[in-house]
Amino acid sequence: MSERGWWPEKLRWTTIVPPAALVTLGLCWGRDLNPVVVAAVAAVLAAAVLAAVQHAEVVAHRVGEPFGSLVLAVAVTVIEVGLIVTLMVAGGPETATLARDTVFAAVMITCNGILGLSLLLGALRYRLSVFNAEGSGAALATVATLATLSLVLPTFTTARPGPEFSPAQLTFAALASLVLYGAFVLTQTVRHRDFFLPVAPDGDVLQQEVHVDPPSNRTALTSLGLLLVALVAVVGLAKVESPAIEEAVAALNLPQSFVGVVIALLVLMPETLAAANAARRNRIQVSLNLALGSAMASIGLTIPVLAVATIWLDQPLLLGLGPTQMTLLAVTVVVGTLTVVPGRATRLQGVVHLVLLAAFLFLAASP
Repeated sequence: MSERGWWPEKLRWTTIVPPAALVTLGLCWGRDLNPVVVAAVAAVLAAAVLAAVQHAEVVAHRVGEPFGSLVLAVAVTVIEVGLIVTLMVAGGPETATLARDTVFAAVMITCNGILGLSLLLGALRYRLSVFNAEGSGAALATVATLATLSLVLPTFTTARPGPEFSPAQLTFAALASLVLYGAFVLTQTVRHRDFFLPVAPDGDVLQQEVHVDPPSNRTALTSLGLLLVALVAVVGLAKVESPAIEEAVAALNLPQSFVGVVIALLVLMPETLAAANAARRNRIQVSLNLALGSAMASIGLTIPVLAVATIWLDQPLLLGLGPTQMTLLAVTVVVGTLTVVPGRATRLQGVVHLVLLAAFLFLAASP
């Protein structure tokens, strides 16, 4: 496909939506919204999510894998970190567990929701979902290590009361997170790049979709800029919607921690749709790169930023998971390992991961 094919088909409506969403964000920021406006903002938010997916796919096609999935994972996570810090600064003591709730929700959504949906869609359409076991296994191992160091250990350390790191422990966890994330990025993009490329049913690596010409540099740069605008608008509009979300959570008698789940669901919508689109094209490795890369970035970038933010935060930073959450995390790691080791999966594995996501959502609503 030529550049002309990319421009009118991919960027016509998506060129308008990101700046329009940003204008909507500016008009609504800091205002009390009536139910009609809340519904309108939700519609704009959904359009911005779809636009972000389209632009991410343009950029991904230009730079190729695995860089393409890395672009969206890092962009979404950086803005997610900003949202967490902003809400914690403005929210007071009741937001002490917001970072933990949001990050853990992101891990469960990516490792069970996005991964399970991708495997199910691929298996339903092509009988088997085929991917690279070496790359996916390395990514899952890194996610498991990051989650254990940052979310499990604070429950068992004794330097501070409660599920909280001491300053020295938090500094170590932050540095370890940066080292692990940096090492993985270097492995994914330089040393063992072929481990993270899509594979054909016979196991051969697919370098690119040869029947589609990549967009030009100008088109890709335009999409990158609009992607960033769309992501800022998505997270900003999600924050605008957060009072309505909190009111709805309270009205439904759900725990306050469920707000973190809703925020994670909103922020991860672009990656979910992008992974589903890749799975429908039988590029399951791209979907897994998005799922596991997002989980990794969500921890590996969030914890270091929060470690710095504690200098200004007045409330304690409670990162340790409870027994129910640790059980779900352990089962997710075990099931995920059994899923990625063979390098191919049936619809059963997809259903198993989706059931784990459903269990997490149900227990988050009814602990």
